[in-house]
Amino acid sequence: MPKLDSQTELHTRLARLYHDRVQVALKAYVEATTAAGRQLTEGVAARAIDPASAWKDAAAYWIDFGQRTALFWDTMRQRGDDWLEHEKAGKPVLLKFPHETIADARTFERPVNYALLRILPGEDTPVDPRRRPFVIIDPRAGHGPGIGGFKADSEVGVAMKAGHAVYFVTFFPQPEPGQTLADVSRVEAEFLRIVRKRHPDTGRPILIGNCQGGWAAMLVGAMEPELVGPIVINGAPMSYWAGNDAENPMRYSGGLLGGVWPALFSSDLGGGIFDGADLVSNFENANPANTLVDKYYTLFSRIDTEPPRFLEFERWWGGYFLMNRAEIKWIVENLFVGNRLAAGEAEWSEGRAFDLRSIRSPIVVFASLGDNITPPQQAINWVLDLYPTTEALKANGQVIVGLVHRSIGHLGIFVSGGVAVKEHAQIVELLHQIETLPPGLYAMQIDERKDAKGKVAYDVTLTEHKVEDLRKLQKYDRKDEIPFEAVAEVSDVNETFYEAFVAPFIKAMVTPAAATTMRAFHPLRMQRWALSSQNPMMASVKASAEMARAGRAPRDPAGPAALAERHAVSSVSHALELYRAIRDATGEYLFFSVFGAMSMAKATASPKAAARTAAHEEDVPGEDYVREAIAKAGQGDFYDAVARMAIMAMKAGTGRRRLSTAQTALGIIADGAGVVGINPETVRERVREQAAIVEFAPERAAATLPDLLPEKDDRARALAIFEKLGETLDLNAAQQALLREFRVRLSPTHGGDGDNVVALDAPSARRKAGRRAQA
Repeated sequence: MPKLDSQTELHTRLARLYHDRVQVALKAYVEATTAAGRQLTEGVAARAIDPASAWKDAAAYWIDFGQRTALFWDTMRQRGDDWLEHEKAGKPVLLKFPHETIADARTFERPVNYALLRILPGEDTPVDPRRRPFVIIDPRAGHGPGIGGFKADSEVGVAMKAGHAVYFVTFFPQPEPGQTLADVSRVEAEFLRIVRKRHPDTGRPILIGNCQGGWAAMLVGAMEPELVGPIVINGAPMSYWAGNDAENPMRYSGGLLGGVWPALFSSDLGGGIFDGADLVSNFENANPANTLVDKYYTLFSRIDTEPPRFLEFERWWGGYFLMNRAEIKWIVENLFVGNRLAAGEAEWSEGRAFDLRSIRSPIVVFASLGDNITPPQQAINWVLDLYPTTEALKANGQVIVGLVHRSIGHLGIFVSGGVAVKEHAQIVELLHQIETLPPGLYAMQIDERKDAKGKVAYDVTLTEHKVEDLRKLQKYDRKDEIPFEAVAEVSDVNETFYEAFVAPFIKAMVTPAAATTMRAFHPLRMQRWALSSQNPMMASVKASAEMARAGRAPRDPAGPAALAERHAVSSVSHALELYRAIRDATGEYLFFSVFGAMSMAKATASPKAAARTAAHEEDVPGEDYVREAIAKAGQGDFYDAVARMAIMAMKAGTGRRRLSTAQTALGIIADGAGVVGINPETVRERVREQAAIVEFAPERAAATLPDLLPEKDDRARALAIFEKLGETLDLNAAQQALLREFRVRLSPTHGGDGDNVVALDAPSARRKAGRRAQA
């Protein structure tokens, strides 16, 4: 919320905002219902049917309605049977691809309920041994594993089509006794070691994390940075306090529920086990119209074609997995309530915290404007927390690429076939050359076009941005995060009280058998097994469905009765949407009324994010590295010189890099320099070092370039590479001027003059990294 001067002003502003939210919701409801009524009226009028035709349409409709009803409930019976079968089988991973187990962490010295699978390549997807392997971590957030390879067009599928070996990190329904999130991170790091040993001639594995698996991937990258290649995090909530009012109500849940204690209470009722079905319930409650009406009406209205898709998804959606009490406590305390990960305060052992600035690998962040579970702010704000300025990010040698979809929902990021063949496929293509990007923050844009054969093709453009540009995503410059600090403090108080006075009694009363029974009767489970074939009342449903299929007589979908049905259902759906909007507005109002007032009473001036920014101004990561790189700017070889020249050429560009053009340029450089097939980590390290010199000491970088090429033949060879680039690519005026400068500096008679150049001429805005490097 905006900064306010008094409690009265706060409550006045909140009341006004609440009134506006309700009015907007009511207006949307009236408009939607009016449009639905108009559509019904116009549809009936367009048919202009006589009474006899109307009776005929009604008779056909009710026959079809009865048949659809029988088929609908038979599909629900099949869902229940599938659920029981899946439970009996131990809820195995739901991958579309054949696979084998490489390592089972339940057998490790510190066992956890995780395993590493290798996806078996098909005849049409052979593995290219030169390409680094992919390791995909699925979310353990209530559901079971498999979403990353749910269908042929998926993250697994596009990686295999590109010739990569693919490994999948799966998990089992029951956690191992005593396992913690730190244990899980250590196991995932061990999995990466196993994969690295199996592919010693490629670069470090590419790590992909979905939702919760995204921040799990980042934890591994922070804990063991030398094991991890490029990291891709999809829809991952890294900065849970972030978001926009009226758009992201789930971020208020921790405060409205009083912090971490409900998760502990749920775990204690489960005998020390947290039920993932509770997390799934939260997802479903976020959209009651879809949960209660739209999902089932889509099945009912398309009962002849929809059941296979419905049953496939429900098989995954209904597989509820468990966590230990310690695991869910760590997640809620450090992420949902405390938001400690980006602050470097999330400890994996006593006194040892995850520091995301330790990650040395490039990071790709994929989010969506249509995601109300993990909005773009939650996916990307951690960058602002870690790196207050662009110079701080570059000094640490970090490459971050952001990609934002305009509309897809949270689950669509992972399961949509369209997203897989477009966004995920282009991310895979980008990862082939991401090691060559100099440190910085980039926005990835994908444009669709038709190629010469009329097939869909994609153009990918990377545009460099400043870290400061991310603040434009913040509606209130993050002032609305201030009350969340009060939530964290209230949570600590409530947790202390609960642990001291409530938890001992709950733990004493709940037996393992009672906990198992309560989980079995969870509403989400009960609605499945109660409608299965084990229920004698469902026996007649199967017979009725078989009769309906045998004599299927579909209705006229454009008839008056069918139009009236759709209108009736849409009316209920719109009413639930109105309820959701008012419920969310009320929750938001209560949240800021309580915790905003508490924050003002404490005279909190700024959120933790601002304090972190001030602290990070004095603690510039990579500062020593930059100083050392500049100090030896005149030392290096032919490959360092080519890397430096390429980075100088990129900086002289417009800041926009078309992927196809970059591929052409890289091909010319690789062929000319003779580095085809070089280890990507070697490329990355050279690029990082030379980028530090070019970014923080540009004049010294240019002046010492001849020192890297003392031999006449090497100068001619390096110059020839960039002459060819000039002939092949469309250079701008600055790049053409730079090419002329290269010709002068690399002439046989030109000597290095780096010793006569000031070590650093970076502007004062570079702050500590630049100033200390100059010293």
